[in-house]
Amino acid sequence: MTNTILELDRHISSLRPEYYPDLNRALTDEEIASLEFKYSITLPADLKQLYKWKNGQKELSFDSFVNNSKFIPLEQALDTARNNTGMIGSDFDIKNWWNEQWIPIFHNGGGDYICYDTGGVFTGEKGQLIEFWHADNDRNVIAPNLQQFLSGLNDYYTATPEDAFDEYFAVTASHGYPKKFKVK
Repeated sequence: MTNTILELDRHISSLRPEYYPDLNRALTDEEIASLEFKYSITLPADLKQLYKWKNGQKELSFDSFVNNSKFIPLEQALDTARNNTGMIGSDFDIKNWWNEQWIPIFHNGGGDYICYDTGGVFTGEKGQLIEFWHADNDRNVIAPNLQQFLSGLNDYYTATPEDAFDEYFAVTASHGYPKKFKVK
């Protein structure tokens, strides 16, 4: 994971120099521990490593980090997860419309998220990334883990000429992904 993040940092800093300053500074171990205590959670090591690189992007930055989505600061991600979990059984009355084991780490600004799945909902694979669509029942698992997802973003930067960058920065699926699921 360390090499993947270092490569991502090199790509963004050199290929998107106007965007790079929009990324928030890294969180310290102490800041992460404080958030874990506040939200009664133990974060997986790879997710901590991501936030020890950069703590999401600035609120007033509207450029996509990946898949037409912004990178959510950790406290906002944990707060959103808590709020959405609180709606299970009321606003979210369909099983796995939202799951308490999901942490949204990227969002499109319209209520849709790419979530880190700490429980392995649907597949049993903890650490997979899953799409949450607020108005649709698709719950596609788009990557087996965070490292493969970020490696896909690195592949995008490697294979795409700068003049062909679009506003989406779409990561192509890993072999066998996405795995498609619907909730009813």
